Amino acid sequence: TLLDETSVLGLGLGAGLAGMLPVPEIQYLAYLHNAEDQLRGEAATMRFFSQGAFRNPMVVRVAGLAYQEGFGGHFHNDNSVAVLRDVPGLVIAVPARPDDAAPMLRTCLASAAVDGSVCVFLEPIALYHTRDLYAEGDGEWLAGYPEPGAWVAGHVPVGRARVYQVGSADDLTIITFGNGVRMSLRAAAVLAEEGVGTRVVDLRWLAPLPVADIIRESSATGRVLVVDETRRSGGVGEGVIAALVDAGYVGAARRVAGVDSFVPLGPAARHVLVSTEAITDGARTLLAR
Repeated sequence: TLLDETSVLGLGLGAGLAGMLPVPEIQYLAYLHNAEDQLRGEAATMRFFSQGAFRNPMVVRVAGLAYQEGFGGHFHNDNSVAVLRDVPGLVIAVPARPDDAAPMLRTCLASAAVDGSVCVFLEPIALYHTRDLYAEGDGEWLAGYPEPGAWVAGHVPVGRARVYQVGSADDLTIITFGNGVRMSLRAAAVLAEEGVGTRVVDLRWLAPLPVADIIRESSATGRVLVVDETRRSGGVGEGVIAALVDAGYVGAARRVAGVDSFVPLGPAARHVLVSTEAITDGARTLLAR
């Protein structure tokens, strides 16, 4: 196609109306903003304004989010997803690990084919080539690819989180997604050496949020640290905190989020993005309350 985001999504719209199941791809997240009205004003509203007479299913793959070493500026490091979360009915998936990525993509395709959904599959670029979790060479971030016969067993429903337990998992709940999952697991390992048991909740879905999982895992410890790699204002963390308040959660809660800034060039990016150290310090502050 043309290197034009409006044309890419427009072609997807037409293909969906014609009965196909398009999977347009946008590189990178920052360039999606050039054509976001194709999703907000066209794709996600087709069934709504036609009272279900028409549908234009699609799964939009978007390489995005930050933490890319060697890439600079807000066009290749963009941590803004607020405009997507504001669109009614849009399904937003953010896989963090390879053993979630393939099942979640199949779920999006099934949702589009069966329900006519418009899905955005947001892929953290910085994790594409990640192999290790705790130490270089441990291979803890790798996973095998199951044969088709095993796909059903690994199905990931829309709006369901994934929970990791580190240590006793009784002291602290960390709620995060995307790049934050790996950083939070690393932080949880440090806290485990200090006798702190942590459960790390990978949201996986930013819309609809896995509210039931958020409430259950938060109530289990009574201490919640929301780790949000998007910005403090308009970020995902606001939705998580609001879900807790709406459910009557009465425990302690704290956020670690990106600064309200575009992502700058080079090492300066570290001053605005969440880090493993910031997560660890935030957890210690929360536990000290």
